[in-house]
Amino acid sequence: MIFITDLDKTFLRSDLSISKFSREIWNNFKYPLSVATARSYTGVKNLLKGLKLEFPLIVLDGAMVVDKDGNPIEIRSIDKKLANEIINEVYKKFKEFPLIVGFDEFEKEKFLYPKTLNKYQLELLRMYKNDSRVFMELKALNHNLKMVYLGEKKLLEEIEKFVRNFGVETKLTKDAYMDCYFLTILHPLGDKANGLKVFEEIMDIEPKEVTVFGDSINDLGMFEYAGVSVAVKNALEEVKKKANVILDKTNDEDGVAYYLKEIK
Repeated sequence: MIFITDLDKTFLRSDLSISKFSREIWNNFKYPLSVATARSYTGVKNLLKGLKLEFPLIVLDGAMVVDKDGNPIEIRSIDKKLANEIINEVYKKFKEFPLIVGFDEFEKEKFLYPKTLNKYQLELLRMYKNDSRVFMELKALNHNLKMVYLGEKKLLEEIEKFVRNFGVETKLTKDAYMDCYFLTILHPLGDKANGLKVFEEIMDIEPKEVTVFGDSINDLGMFEYAGVSVAVKNALEEVKKKANVILDKTNDEDGVAYYLKEIK
């Protein structure tokens, strides 16, 4: 058996902390345990400091699968030409720019943002003010792992419909920490579900032997593909409808850890 959990609003508490109880459960768990998250490997390492990370990790919404030391196993990125086309065409039609996470050379990860920011982008960037990966330079990279638009739901629904014409994968969901929505644009095989398939191949295990945990739209692909899907109590209703198990505890009540504690 293998267990894979989302982080934000699933394993992590809402203040991004990890309780002593969850730490003990994780570090003493007898089966392979890992994460599938929208965060980068750097973000995962910082947030999960003190936890045993012994298996591959699915990061950046599935655009990358890395080993326990952060070395890439699989990279699925939007190429430079297509990314620039999306940036330009979306701006022409909607007057909105994205944020971009990616790299020109591996190990030199960049978080790019435009000179002109909307209020939601500005709020998000305040959280990254001391991050050396952040640059005010909006141009496509050699490897664009994710492009993210932040804004009101109606506008992002229109942008999503438009960018699907470019043959990319899209995820539109409510932001976990701000009062807005975000639209993530990925390589067509760059989501968590495809990341999970890569993980299963590496571990030589069947989907029926995998249990996944989540709370949001970007977890739905994993829910459909894994043997057992578990939604925390605070998960979105759309996610609960797809879950095999709905926990009676939220992320702030260590729902995932309590579930893992009962695994024999």
